[in-house]
Amino acid sequence: MLLALFEYLTQYYSGFNVFQYLTLRTILGVLTALMISFVVGPVMIRHLSFRQIGQQVRDDGPASHLSKAGTPTMGGALILVAIAVSTLLWADLGNRYVWVALLVTSAFGAIGWVDDYRKIVYGNSRGLSARAKYSWQSLAALVAGVYLFYTAQSAAETELIVPFFKDVAIPLGAWYILVVYFVVVGSSNAVNLTDGLDGLAILPTVLVAGALAVFAYATGNFNISGYLAIPFIREAGEIAVFCGAMVGAGLGFLWFNAYPAQVFMGDVGALALGAALGIVAVLTRQELVFFLMAGVFVMETVSVILQVASFKLTGRRIFRMAPLHHHFELKGWPEPRVIVRFWIITVILVLSGLATLKIR
Repeated sequence: MLLALFEYLTQYYSGFNVFQYLTLRTILGVLTALMISFVVGPVMIRHLSFRQIGQQVRDDGPASHLSKAGTPTMGGALILVAIAVSTLLWADLGNRYVWVALLVTSAFGAIGWVDDYRKIVYGNSRGLSARAKYSWQSLAALVAGVYLFYTAQSAAETELIVPFFKDVAIPLGAWYILVVYFVVVGSSNAVNLTDGLDGLAILPTVLVAGALAVFAYATGNFNISGYLAIPFIREAGEIAVFCGAMVGAGLGFLWFNAYPAQVFMGDVGALALGAALGIVAVLTRQELVFFLMAGVFVMETVSVILQVASFKLTGRRIFRMAPLHHHFELKGWPEPRVIVRFWIITVILVLSGLATLKIR
């Protein structure tokens, strides 16, 4: 929105050309989303408290979580508003990738909102049924996958890029749609499973989004992509602004979500942020690197799968409780220790993912 305005104003003053630089607009996207979060956050928390929109805590979870009942939830709406406003202000709105990222994020946010609403209104901590939630997630992801497949403008947009190898790219054909589906839906639910402790999910989301911004910028820059031996995708660069907005909104939310949390993001935030990371990984053709950088989300999801499979097959549990962060809680780790150690692991994994840009 502002980009078009500044392009018009350059005919009167050439200094406005500075806003053509993607790096500047990405930084402004971070700062704008951060400011929105800081300004709107306190008002939102007071409103949620007044409306008694509080967290429903499951009685089969760790006993230490019972004290969190009633903490304002659905704070993820703040994140989504900050991302949307910041992206609309600073991104090139003629870029289809920007709209795909925004619409996928909004669709999953809407699914999460319905889930949270049912939890609060009906007092049911389980919310929307698993079948209904999965069905709507599947529909949103498949629509995005079909659209991207049929509007692809180059072969690189539908190839699977293998990290560490310069010339290995697997043509996916129509299988690309399934890749989009599994990455987006899987990422959405993985972040949702991780969002069980104060600040546990939001900082890894910020870190991964920041790294994906680097990939987006490099992929959308002809010279840099050629130097790094990664595919050049012209429209991918603009996604860096969207990622920057995620970083700013996430950091702003962490201000209020850090232990002890003043507000929880709820499914409206967790499902949307997971989908946002997944769709950006798809748009930048970095699904495999994303799998590495999002290792904390992956291990949380795998712990649930293993726990359920083991109990059904043998009647025994592998972990004291799943997802994995609850296992460490029940082992006696204080909540802040679990959170910070998972953050440290994410930093290591994100740096490893960034290293793949050069190690080829």
